[in-house]
Amino acid sequence: MSSHHIVRDDQEPALIIANGEACSDDLLDQLMEWSPFVLVLDGAIHRVLEKQIKFDAWLGDFDSSNDIDIAQLPHLQHIQKVHTPDQNKTDLQKGIEFLIKKGFPAANIIWGTGKRQDHHFNNLFTLSQYHSQITLGVIDNHSRVYVLPNAFKKWYPKGTKISIFPVGTATGIHTENLTYNMSNHDLQLPFSTSSSNEVEADGFVSITYETGHLLMMECWD
Repeated sequence: MSSHHIVRDDQEPALIIANGEACSDDLLDQLMEWSPFVLVLDGAIHRVLEKQIKFDAWLGDFDSSNDIDIAQLPHLQHIQKVHTPDQNKTDLQKGIEFLIKKGFPAANIIWGTGKRQDHHFNNLFTLSQYHSQITLGVIDNHSRVYVLPNAFKKWYPKGTKISIFPVGTATGIHTENLTYNMSNHDLQLPFSTSSSNEVEADGFVSITYETGHLLMMECWD
């Protein structure tokens, strides 16, 4: 059973549990340990209840969970049930907007990749939609994906696998300390990406770009 601490100052990222492929229990426990707020999207509720994961809110149109009655589950009495019937947005979009309204500066998303590919790609490209309002990352057993700011610098060990994908088109890209660096380069999906790149030497990787959005994928096997 996974639990989480209450972090009163809301400085740690909230956690969204989507309905893709489950991550390892170790990763789930690590992310939940200091998450101040855990939000479950409707499609995942049966799996979350089965694994006895503790959470704070449950959001969606509830079409896939109309057989669950909180009144019949005393241990769920404290759960905030958020009905969001808008069919023009995905549950992930609605969940992110819910956390923005609650004032969270950041959120991690798990179970957001794998399984249905339409959900997988929608979840990744949704990150850039809210980039100016909240810091988001999709994390699974193999990678962490997030939107790069226009000027990025981070220390990595040599050989770290990195892939950079544009959301549509991104221009004026410069990189330092990658095996395949870019200088005033443009990337356009699906024609050009910087997939399976890696850090050339222990030290800082620098990435800047002028327009568009870039997704950073920090990958491990």
